[in-house]
Amino acid sequence: MAGRRRADRTAAGAFAAVGDRWRYTGDLTFDDAMPVLAAAANLPLPESGVVELAGLARGDSSALAVLFALHRRAQAEGHRPLSFPGAPVALLALARAYGVDSFLAG
Repeated sequence: MAGRRRADRTAAGAFAAVGDRWRYTGDLTFDDAMPVLAAAANLPLPESGVVELAGLARGDSSALAVLFALHRRAQAEGHRPLSFPGAPVALLALARAYGVDSFLAG
């Protein structure tokens, strides 16, 4: 079943450094969260603090967990606060349901 489900999905996503910001493209769900977070640990945080999410194809509560982990990393490293513009409507609705939508509003 998992193989069929994966075949129907967009490829696993990743953060990429683009100038002084990061851009996310692809899915960020439970299946992708740990590898995505591990790969992000190898990137220096974006100088501007901007993490663009317009390329996020599909996200679930695990996407929110990854964004919170990045936020905590920025705090721990004494980095400027991160902002997450371009979050898809579905992720914003999920954040609103959990009462953390102000976090995504940046």
